[in-house]
Amino acid sequence: MQVRAFGRSAHEHAPLPIVLCGLALRPNGAGVSTYIRQLVSTLPRHFDGPTDVVVQADMVASMPTAITTRERSISSGVRRAIEGLRNPGPARLVHGLDVDLPALLHCPSVTTVHDLSVFDVPWAFSRGKAYGERLLVERAIRRADAVITVSQFTANRVLERFGRESVVTTQAPAPDLRPAEPDRIEAVRRAHELPDRFVLHVGSVEPRKDIGSLAEACRSIDIPLVLAGARMTAPPAGAVVLGFVPSGEIPALYGSATIVAYTSIYEGFGLPPLEAMACGAPVVATPVPSLVECVPQAAELVPVRSPEKLAAVLADLFQDDERRLDLAERGLSAVSRLSWDDTAAGTVGVYRSLGI
Repeated sequence: MQVRAFGRSAHEHAPLPIVLCGLALRPNGAGVSTYIRQLVSTLPRHFDGPTDVVVQADMVASMPTAITTRERSISSGVRRAIEGLRNPGPARLVHGLDVDLPALLHCPSVTTVHDLSVFDVPWAFSRGKAYGERLLVERAIRRADAVITVSQFTANRVLERFGRESVVTTQAPAPDLRPAEPDRIEAVRRAHELPDRFVLHVGSVEPRKDIGSLAEACRSIDIPLVLAGARMTAPPAGAVVLGFVPSGEIPALYGSATIVAYTSIYEGFGLPPLEAMACGAPVVATPVPSLVECVPQAAELVPVRSPEKLAAVLADLFQDDERRLDLAERGLSAVSRLSWDDTAAGTVGVYRSLGI
């Protein structure tokens, strides 16, 4: 297949690169940033052609040397959305890693859809953000030559709402997330003055995460709740709020927790519970897609918005060391089968299907 990129034939000079649009990558970003960072790092092992990535200026230094960066100014909100619509330059294929798809393209395009939350749970966003994101997501899904989704759940939602088939490429915990050594765990305990026994939640505090139900459950059985991550809404009363914790401390933070809880109402994938498992923590969670699809029976599941049932499960687990150990072992075993190499290989398979 001959690809033309901005008026030049790909056969007139050296092969044009594929271009990854990674403007959503942020220094302290969560799930989408993890996806971008890990895919960009792993892709060169599976695709031997030239690859460029478009990132904001403060992320250039963190990109692997095997990939050329195309720097954009630091922006957010509407400005970042406009940056995502800009022509990325000569390309053999353009892949929007978070539905950022340039307006004018003369080559095949791929978009990754992480979830349809702005359609399914619009109450979790401001009216302006929900409206703007809906426009971007719908445009990318309808215009891309191929769609990638990160879970079968999201693939089903894209098919139901837009009538488009997609290829599922499951995510995985980052390779550096593994059980921490006891001395690292103790150092993190001292640094953050953590309780001896506590429930931990890692992730942003926002409406979809239903931290309120988790906090209510913990208060009812007098168990400390520790929150680590970005804060978008006010934290619940009584919680110990750590705020952003450096990535190097995360394995030890998970290792210091008695239980890691993830009570999200809606997720397209939901990576934090899998990351906790990779670090050897027992996990209690709502049935987010990543757990149901990728690691079934590796976590204790409770229904959404059920603080009474959640409290009962937490209380039982706090009193049962053997059951917590069994959960931790099942989680470690389950996530060991997930790999970013599989994600990258599946992504390259989509590129090949477009003649790249």
